[in-house]
Amino acid sequence: MRDFYIAHEDEIKSGETTDVYFIRTKKVLEEKNIHKKVFADISTTSLPKNWKWGVLAGVEEVAKLLEGHPVNVYSMPEGTIFHPYEPVMQIEGYYKEFGIFETALLGMLSQASGIATAALRTKIAAKFKPVYSFGIRHMHPAIAPMIDRSAFIGGCDGVSGVLGAKMIGEKPVGTMPHALILTIGDQVKAWKYFDEVMPEEVPRVALVDTLCDEKLEALMAAEALGKRLAAIRLDTPSSRRGNFKRIIEEVRWELDLRGYEHVKIFLSGGLDEESLKELVEVADAFGVGGSIASAKPIDFSLDIVEVEGKAHTKRGKLSGRKQVYRCEKGHYHRVPADKQLKKCPLCGAEVEPLLKPLIKDGEIVADLPKAREIREYVLEQAKKFGLTLE
Repeated sequence: MRDFYIAHEDEIKSGETTDVYFIRTKKVLEEKNIHKKVFADISTTSLPKNWKWGVLAGVEEVAKLLEGHPVNVYSMPEGTIFHPYEPVMQIEGYYKEFGIFETALLGMLSQASGIATAALRTKIAAKFKPVYSFGIRHMHPAIAPMIDRSAFIGGCDGVSGVLGAKMIGEKPVGTMPHALILTIGDQVKAWKYFDEVMPEEVPRVALVDTLCDEKLEALMAAEALGKRLAAIRLDTPSSRRGNFKRIIEEVRWELDLRGYEHVKIFLSGGLDEESLKELVEVADAFGVGGSIASAKPIDFSLDIVEVEGKAHTKRGKLSGRKQVYRCEKGHYHRVPADKQLKKCPLCGAEVEPLLKPLIKDGEIVADLPKAREIREYVLEQAKKFGLTLE
């Protein structure tokens, strides 16, 4: 027996993480010699908390899951902004060949997209100031790298997880925990020891709410490290902090009054997009945990929309192949696949099809960009299309 309740890569790729009814479906189709080619859409009819848009993530993992199987896959590029009722991915093939992967691929897209969307919403709430993902402690460690990657491509400037950062080619980001200060027993010694031991490329960020008032500890840290102090971090939990904005304003005032204008203010501790709206003007950077890492997954579903070349689907869905076009001004248009658009019906601007070949006959044919490239694409869309939280 294994020590942890996790699935290994080979078990996921062999279909063992599926729901049992997909196994039973495959058995029926095989034993009754039903060999029908289908075309399926992956989409959602709604987003968590009535969000208006989402960020597509998890595409690379789905590509690796379906690689080598006799299917064609079309997908929006990873990081694309999408809306309800727009297919974000399509699969073409014999259902008995790919049906058992439905559970896994929906899970890959649903959770990663939920995290990436929450990350971008947080970044927008922070008015594009630095936001770092500190939330893997809230989730099972087996999926920590997926959480870090999704948060990063969604717009976070860095992630705290060592393995997650390594897998996306970034350096992990973090400051110091209360445990360091408590173990040493003296906050000034802890800050100085940190400064003495850490390599130069690690920013000197002092945690200033462990034993005393935040304002007092902020000044103690500034006096102890002087010009070497890059920032102070306030991690005061909501149960104790009172009017957090006023506390930060007091800290900023006292630091500036004594010539420490160079010291930035870094906030963490139960932050989310709503609290950031209130605090964004009084702080320089934010560490966000559970509101990103534990974000509600997006409820994607896979629906057959064509069987043996004929449009056919279940109630509540639209049958037939589709394409989604987007113009340079951010207008989206879902149309039947045989209706090609060249201009946006709303503004006349050029349009591009968003559903593009990902896999052809089992071979990955699309480029799988690096996490940093996807992140840049996400932020570019957010600014270009003026995405808001409303």
